[in-house]
Amino acid sequence: MYAVQSGSFKSTLALVDGGEQVSDFHMTGELLGLDGVAEGLHASSATALEDSEISTLSFTHLSELCAAAGGVQSAVMRLISREVVRSNSHVLLLGSLNSAQRLAAFLLNQSQRLNKRGYSAVEFHLKMTRGEIGSFLGMTLETVSRTFTELQQQRLLKVDRRHIVISDLDGLARV
Repeated sequence: MYAVQSGSFKSTLALVDGGEQVSDFHMTGELLGLDGVAEGLHASSATALEDSEISTLSFTHLSELCAAAGGVQSAVMRLISREVVRSNSHVLLLGSLNSAQRLAAFLLNQSQRLNKRGYSAVEFHLKMTRGEIGSFLGMTLETVSRTFTELQQQRLLKVDRRHIVISDLDGLARV
């Protein structure tokens, strides 16, 4: 497993046709590689989206630490639980929301995660491309771009390439 010390990553799954499906985005303080714990092999690949640092966590060593210190075990379980909750939320997002709702939920999630780390909840720079966002949300690049434009026309946000300013956080949440 790996802990993101700084920067951000995307996780992808290889498709039969040689393409890739973005399965997650990771920020500072989050774990990568949980999919490798069960079988000892990773189904996904991780790629840094900017200059980033990770720490390698040996599962064996981490298990020993957890056994020796209950506080470590609780912290690890919270991190893993957070990843499961994010994964479940993503499944719900893909299965039940239209394109505007998907993009709004994605932006709100980014806002909340960045805010937890001490950054602005309403102004941030996306590290991923529109194509990567589309892959993650089950949308085409064109639909992502069109939906950004629609949300901007509704005066919910301002978009300048990857720079986002959420003008109406409550309005975006209502979408």
